[in-house]
Amino acid sequence: MKYAENYLRSAAAIITAYNGDTPFAGYLKTHFAANKKFGSKDRRYISQICYCYFRTGNSMVGIDMELALKSALYLCNNEPGVWADLFDQNWLRDWHQSLTQRIEFVKNHIAYFNPTQIFPFVSYLSKTIDIIQFSESHLIQPDLFIRVRPGRLPNVIKALANTEIEYKTVTDSCFALPNGTKLEGIAELEKDYVVQDYSSQQTATIMEAAKQLRKGKDASVDVWDCCAASGGKSILARDVLGNMELTVSDIRKSIIQNLAQRFERAGIRKYQSLIADLSKPIDASELAGMQFDLIICDAPCSGSGTWGRTPEQLTQFNEQQILVFQQLQQQIVQNALPKLRNNGYFLYITCSVFEAENESMIPFIESRFPFMKAIEHRVIKGYDVKADTMFVALFKKMD
Repeated sequence: MKYAENYLRSAAAIITAYNGDTPFAGYLKTHFAANKKFGSKDRRYISQICYCYFRTGNSMVGIDMELALKSALYLCNNEPGVWADLFDQNWLRDWHQSLTQRIEFVKNHIAYFNPTQIFPFVSYLSKTIDIIQFSESHLIQPDLFIRVRPGRLPNVIKALANTEIEYKTVTDSCFALPNGTKLEGIAELEKDYVVQDYSSQQTATIMEAAKQLRKGKDASVDVWDCCAASGGKSILARDVLGNMELTVSDIRKSIIQNLAQRFERAGIRKYQSLIADLSKPIDASELAGMQFDLIICDAPCSGSGTWGRTPEQLTQFNEQQILVFQQLQQQIVQNALPKLRNNGYFLYITCSVFEAENESMIPFIESRFPFMKAIEHRVIKGYDVKADTMFVALFKKMD
């Protein structure tokens, strides 16, 4: 590639100037807006170099920046592609399809390369996570996953065929697309399908438990999505449970407004929404007299199970924040649980891989609320299917 060396220098300057105060995607957008000399192809290639570098976490500490960038490109790509001119024949000859072999090659040729530091926070991981497999998965860009809504599969299949977009069938309702795929022309977003990570979709099977709380065939289930964010879990709950009385809340008005627009596109019009800061006790005027059969708590967290999508976090995250998130989660749980009916279910979810935010919450909940019993919990391991990794725990309120 003619400008490959220039792209390396531009990427090095951007990475050096970045301080982590904003998400890297936003930082890049601002940088390119201020530097009009970069065309669309330039932006794409420079961005690729930057993201490959961030994917290596702290494994390149002490290595010359140019060599680190080249090594990152080698590690994160199955073949040289457009980057071949940057490498001598030694590298090109040993450019293996196997990630394990590429890691071994860099270990043998680059002093100070330390693959155990790709994910620098292994001591905090949930015990069931495979450390090596999870760490190395950050060198691979995750897929873009869509979930087809009930009854809409023919529409989506037809649209995918018409647009000739490459995709893999993961389940009957889940398709994996290459990251960055443009979704224009693929049926109707929200109505026919939603963008939702594969691991997030797996929480549907756990929501099924709430069906047994329905008092009759046409009766509804009262559901509160207490940290609703973009509403993905609410839409999933509607598709799983069918008829339900839905209440959604979040901390900011803008979130609720955006959620309302998404619900409109998804055909969800019967619901109640409110702004609530659950890090504080619920105001008497909020949710007054209301009780719920199912409370979904997709809690604010470190997001460490999604850093394959935001790899700058591998070097910018401060492990002291784990305790901060854990304390916030404890506050939210304590303030939400009094709204759960007897025999109701509390679904606790994070997109974190840290034990303090995950398994450690189980004894906390059961000790503070002796009537709560964890009936199922697990880490949803997405790192072997190019998806996010999450934690989910289902509690039941006993009589």
